[in-house]
Amino acid sequence: MSPRRVVIRNQSAEANLFARRTFIAFAIVLLVLLILFGNVFNLQVESFEKYQTRSNSNRIKLLPVAPNRGLIYDRNGVLLADNKPVYSLEVIAENVNDIKASVEHVSQLLNISPERQAKFFKSMKSKRRFKPVELHSRLSDQQVALFSVNKHKFPGIFVNARLKRYYPFSDLTTHNLGYVARINRKDAKKLEQEGKSDNYAATYGIGRLGIERYYEDMLHGTIGHQEVEINNQGRVIRTLNYTPPVPGKDLTLTLDIELQMIAKRALSGKRGAVVAMDPRTGGILAMYSNPSFDGNLFVHGISSKNYNKLLNSKDLPLINRSLQGYPPASTVKPFLALTGLEEKIITPETKIHDPGWYQLEGLPNKYRDWKPWGHGMVNLTKAIEQSCNIYFYDLAFKLGITKISNMMEKFGFGDYTGIDIHEESKAIMPSVAWKRERYNKPWYTGETLSVGIGQSYWTVTPLQLTQALTTLVNHGERKVPHLLKANSELIIESSGNAYHQITPTIYEPRAPLKLKDDKNWNVVLEAMHSTVQKFGATAYKPFKGSTYDASGKTGSAQVARIKQDEKYDAKATSENQRDNAMFIAFAPFDKPEIVVAVAIENVAKGGGATNAAPVARQVMDQYFGDRVITSQTHNVKANKNAVTVTTHHEAD
Repeated sequence: MSPRRVVIRNQSAEANLFARRTFIAFAIVLLVLLILFGNVFNLQVESFEKYQTRSNSNRIKLLPVAPNRGLIYDRNGVLLADNKPVYSLEVIAENVNDIKASVEHVSQLLNISPERQAKFFKSMKSKRRFKPVELHSRLSDQQVALFSVNKHKFPGIFVNARLKRYYPFSDLTTHNLGYVARINRKDAKKLEQEGKSDNYAATYGIGRLGIERYYEDMLHGTIGHQEVEINNQGRVIRTLNYTPPVPGKDLTLTLDIELQMIAKRALSGKRGAVVAMDPRTGGILAMYSNPSFDGNLFVHGISSKNYNKLLNSKDLPLINRSLQGYPPASTVKPFLALTGLEEKIITPETKIHDPGWYQLEGLPNKYRDWKPWGHGMVNLTKAIEQSCNIYFYDLAFKLGITKISNMMEKFGFGDYTGIDIHEESKAIMPSVAWKRERYNKPWYTGETLSVGIGQSYWTVTPLQLTQALTTLVNHGERKVPHLLKANSELIIESSGNAYHQITPTIYEPRAPLKLKDDKNWNVVLEAMHSTVQKFGATAYKPFKGSTYDASGKTGSAQVARIKQDEKYDAKATSENQRDNAMFIAFAPFDKPEIVVAVAIENVAKGGGATNAAPVARQVMDQYFGDRVITSQTHNVKANKNAVTVTTHHEAD
């Protein structure tokens, strides 16, 4: 057996190896520490502001606070648009032990429909458990009281109050005020394009139609902010700062709500519109379209059933008839007479013979008067008093469509009036160029004759009629119709005192309409005065016994085409093909304070004198009240020998 070999350890080599490994390990640790301390230095010193900002962004959040919408008043301070508290039932899921059972229980107590419950559970899936979810959007006072008594049974369920728009006069003011409705995708996109989306971050609704839409920027106000501290789950821990919102401006309108009520009552059971205006300022005193609808239905979101009911109604309540076109009929005869005087086609003494019909040379068709046997010899004043069609057929023929349309455009026909509502129609003032562009057809002389009595393609809005009549009674001074009278802004001083600063609204006047002979204004106005004040004239009966000195002009617009030898029979004509009744008026004669235009659709019997003039009379009676106003220059006596006239196809 060979001897065992003994290996002797090299202590020095092992020591050197250990030392090298220790040094390398120490160097690695030192390098890591240097990198770590370098990163800490970068985070704590060099990038302190950057990460401090990011930290605050995660910890501090700005919550938008919606401003209160400005209120709207009538000219006498009556509130037309309010912000009313609305109570909603809301649920915080994390505070409810059995969410399904609790919702079913409270729904039975408050009679909440299964559809609303289903909508709640659908909404809850997209919300965090500590965020409130709406179960019912509009609780009645009875429901609020009932829940308050039983509140202890429903932890995590509570009543929340917020302000929403409310219109105390419901359908009486809708076509003027419009309404506030939920902001939809189209609205949101438009606000983003206009750079206004941030100001609507917490806003429920936006103005739709009327004043609410036109003055949206003034009514909405400026958003406020609540600076809050939140945890990593997004829950609010505390409020750090609060910047209150600036409420919208309050608006005062020129409307008189009492006149508006009278207009509604006068139009009861009829389709039509009434517009009353102050000719001294252009302020709209009343503007009512019947039938109307309740704007409050849209504030909370109208149901499909109710909307379709409005949309499909044969009475078309969604249309503002004050701003839509009607054939003007004989209401435009004073303006045509003025055109004839201005163009020297006629004089106040010019007479023609009215045999009851008018015929163009070489043509078989006869254009008939309302009076089959005619009016005999007729001058300008009698033609307006008796609404003689033959006189105006002849005048229109001599003037021609170009002179007529040029003059009527100066009165504002066929154009926007400039009223502070977006829904206005221009209606139609026909001309040779208009027909060529619209139908690519030439203009015929027979169409000019129809224009001479306010028919053919010619349409006007009741608002245009009031504007034109205002220009007439002001001897060419033109006013811009408007609804806004003044606006007020809440001013808070540094001392803490608050007050409302009232800013009256000023509208730039338009260039006046000047005539070659100013006497022509009075000729036409005198004839309109006789139309109301003279016994036997077309508007004498409706204003008999009034305490103010009124003037006006009746009109009855033919809707359905009648054959040459056919006689109009309202009873045998379908309702939507019956005549429209029109009327314009102003008072007092010397210094007019009010002008009125009335349009009534498809009347069963009679014309403007029978149907529209009594409506204007009621509005003017309300305006003047007990005041007795007589003309300083007239003393019109009843002519007992005059022939009394009655209805459209007998008279206007």
